[in-house]
Amino acid sequence: MLLKTKGMGLLFRMVCLGVIVAVSTQPQPVKFQNGDVVLQTSKSSRSALIQKASRSPYSHTGVVEVAPDGVFVIEAIGKVSRTPLKQWAKRGVDERLTVLRLNDLTASEGRRVVAEAKKQLGKKYDARFRWDDERIYCSELVAKAFKRGADRDVGKQEVLKELHVNELELAMALKLGLSPDQTLLTPQSLVDDTQFIALATEAVVSVQR
Repeated sequence: MLLKTKGMGLLFRMVCLGVIVAVSTQPQPVKFQNGDVVLQTSKSSRSALIQKASRSPYSHTGVVEVAPDGVFVIEAIGKVSRTPLKQWAKRGVDERLTVLRLNDLTASEGRRVVAEAKKQLGKKYDARFRWDDERIYCSELVAKAFKRGADRDVGKQEVLKELHVNELELAMALKLGLSPDQTLLTPQSLVDDTQFIALATEAVVSVQR
């Protein structure tokens, strides 16, 4: 009987430990700041190709704005838009997202980053991923906002043909108006940038203002 009690005690402790571990790994609320960067796996038709080319789960990104009327994401989608964060998260696969914060970014710099991103509101999405100001794509928007608002270079320009694409995919890109020799900046390059700290990675994030 004593042995059975000890066994039950051990089992009980193991169950309790499992519960503690489960609780501790629950997503924690993130207190967002201006200039935070969010990433997700988009459900768009281009998402799979972007993920494959960059070997990444991420295909969309944007800059967080914390305002009196709520928390928003400034994003380049059909056109550059100011989207409520919760609505933005729902568009991603399983409503999961990753939150990055630039190391040492001051509050005033964060506000300027947001202001630069908002200057692009209404601008059309650039499906050809060109580095000009006529149209703009999601990670280009983020990089330019940080450069112009805080004089910080984030992410990395990469040559299209040097990404993980095959000859057929390069031929398709050419038909869509892309050049194999052009450079672009992927969402994954922001994740790889060591200037950023990951506040939450691939987690369902509760909004806390």
